[in-house]
Order: sequence, then C-alpha cells, then structure tokens
Amino acid sequence: MEMKAEPKVKKRAKQDLFQHHDYYAVDELLSEDQLLAREAVRSWVKQEVSPIIEDYAERAECPTHLFQGLAEIGAFGPSLPAEYGGGGMDEIAYGIIMQELERGDSGVRSMASVQGSLVMYPIYRFGSEEQKRKFLPKLANGELIGCFGLTEPNHGSNPAGMLTNIRDDGDAYILNGSKMWITNAPIADLAVVWAKDEQGKIIGLIVEKDSPGFSAPVIHGKWSLRASVTGELVFEDVRVPKENVLPNVVGLKGPLSCLSKARYGIAWGAIGAALDCYDAALRYAKERIQFGKPIAHFQLTQKKLAEMITEITKAQLLAWRLGSLANKNAATPAQISMAKRNNVAMALNVAREARQIHGGMGITNEYPIMRHMMNLETVITYEGTHDIHLLITGMDITGLNAFS
Repeated sequence: MEMKAEPKVKKRAKQDLFQHHDYYAVDELLSEDQLLAREAVRSWVKQEVSPIIEDYAERAECPTHLFQGLAEIGAFGPSLPAEYGGGGMDEIAYGIIMQELERGDSGVRSMASVQGSLVMYPIYRFGSEEQKRKFLPKLANGELIGCFGLTEPNHGSNPAGMLTNIRDDGDAYILNGSKMWITNAPIADLAVVWAKDEQGKIIGLIVEKDSPGFSAPVIHGKWSLRASVTGELVFEDVRVPKENVLPNVVGLKGPLSCLSKARYGIAWGAIGAALDCYDAALRYAKERIQFGKPIAHFQLTQKKLAEMITEITKAQLLAWRLGSLANKNAATPAQISMAKRNNVAMALNVAREARQIHGGMGITNEYPIMRHMMNLETVITYEGTHDIHLLITGMDITGLNAFS
C-alpha cells in the first residue's frame, strides 16, 4: 500500500525510561528465543513509538509509517510458518511481542494483531494454497495492509445475526452490507469479510480495496485508541471473484477462531499497558516530594503500588500458562476468554491507580497514564465485551447457555 510520509512532529524530550518488572521471576520460564524477541521489540518501541505516540494520539492520527517497522521486527504473523512470511515462533513469543507493543500503545498493538491474527491467520488456516502464496508474504512484509470485517452496526456481540450477504453470480459473488468499528479499514488494501450466503451459511471472503462499490469511511470523534485508524466497511453490489472465497471453513467457527487468536494476543498485550503505568507510577512516587519525603514513603501509596504489582504478577502467570497450553494446541476458547477478561480489567485498574499516584500530572501527556487508560476502555470492549467473556466462562463451567 502507499504510505504517507512521516509528518514532522514535536519530539518529546522525555526519554522512555521503562524498566522491566518481574516479581515472580517469570523470565526463568522463558526461552532464549522468547527473551530475544522481547528485547528486540522493546528496543524498537523505545526508539520508534515512545518519542512520537503522545503527539499522534493528541492529534488523533495513525502513525502509518510504523507499519513498515512492525513488519521489519516480525510483528506480523510471528507464529505463522516462515514459508508464508511468518516468524515461525511459538505462541508465547507471539504473546510477548504483543505485550511489548501494547506497552508502547494499544493502537500500535492493534495494528499488528489485526494484521496477524485477523487477516493472515484466517488466510493461513482457511485459505487455499494459492491464496496463501498470493497474500501472506505481502501481508507479512507490510506491502499489503489488511482488516477484518465481522462486527456490524446492529450486530456486535451477536455476530450470528449479521445482515451482510452474498448472492451467486456465476464466477463471482455479489456482496452487500456493512461492517462497523474496523481497525485499519480506511488504509487497508484488503479485508477478510464474513457474510451469509443465500442459504444463510456464513463464509469468509477476501475483498480487495479496488473493488467497485467497496468503501471504507473513517470513524471520527474517538476519545480512545486515538493513534489507531478505525472505520466502516461498506459494500454496494461488490463483485468478489469466487477464487477469493476462503474454501476451508463454513459457519461461525471461522471468525470465532480468529477472535480467539486475537483475544490471546490481547491477554498478553494488556499486561504491557499495565507495566508501563506501574513503572511510571513507581518512578514518580519515588521522586515526588510531599510533606518533606517521597510519596512512596506513605502507606497508602505503597498499598497502591503493592496491589498493582500483585495483580500484574498474577496476570503474567496466567498469560504464561495460557501460552504453554497454546503451544500444545490445548488452550480452549473459554480459557482465552478468561485471560482476556481478567488481564484487561487488571490493566484498566492499574492505570486508574497510577493516575491517582501521579495526581494532577497524571492527566497530562507528560506521562502515558491517561492515554493507556482511554485505550483500555476500548480494549475491555472489543474482541468480546467484558460481560460477554464472563458469560463464556459461566457457560463453560455450568454447561448452561445464558445467551439464549
């Protein structure tokens, strides 16, 4: 895709001083390759994301030039096979990469996780060999940018009710409908879209940007994920060649399996946002003097910090165990839902406590706290809302379906 040149922005003088926090020595459970991946992505975030992200978020502009950097550090499809352009890494390494990206910004992690989990993954898992060869290498190297079309204006938590539809037209399908809240949509070269055929079966299609009748207007006015570009997908008699249909899946299991992959990445990613907030709060509490001593000296501040690192540590262990199960292809969708729900809620609570420790300074862009907090208000809703994930766990442990 054609990228806009990086605009000149005011560089923040404040250096990214983040220090890793690992209270239970979880690093001892990680392989050398996983630690190397973390170090590479962390270094890139410190150099390329942290100095500019506050400016982009303030202007509600997506730093599209970062797509190329994300490709170069292997953030697109890191756990997909190398023969298709992926990184050939394991699921824990994938999770660690998402964690480091979200420490920089949830929107930057979204740029990568949508590309890898919601575009490359369904093409890899459900696509034909020809589709894999045609699209995956270019998605992996950032030459193409993709998006994922499932959510509709009137069908969010209930994707089975989708109205987007296709009808047979010889060697193609005619696609009509719309999708809403689609990350990367306005800048994407292609979209993996889920629609109902004339028999009501849900199928996946690869819809290319230059298709007549296909538009992707930007959604403006967001107070959250301001450095991520979000839009709609609108299809008005769009002709999609039948060779662009994903041949190896029918039904909701297709998009839901993609969501499980994305939710897994979020379970790790949210820890990164929490770590960034905790790190900033700990440093600030040691430096901020009130009543003649650092505020870290006071019991209530220590209570906040101690509870923050306790919850972060629990989330780190939850994510590591989930990653271990994923490496054996044994992580269930319900287990992924539990981790996504718990870790995002944890991160949001940590951000709120960190904001209090920073006092009035916590609402300024001198610190990352409010940006993370606003971003997490979206993360707690997308890829399944907080309450929906609770009901997924409830159904799993009781065997009773509260959705019907």
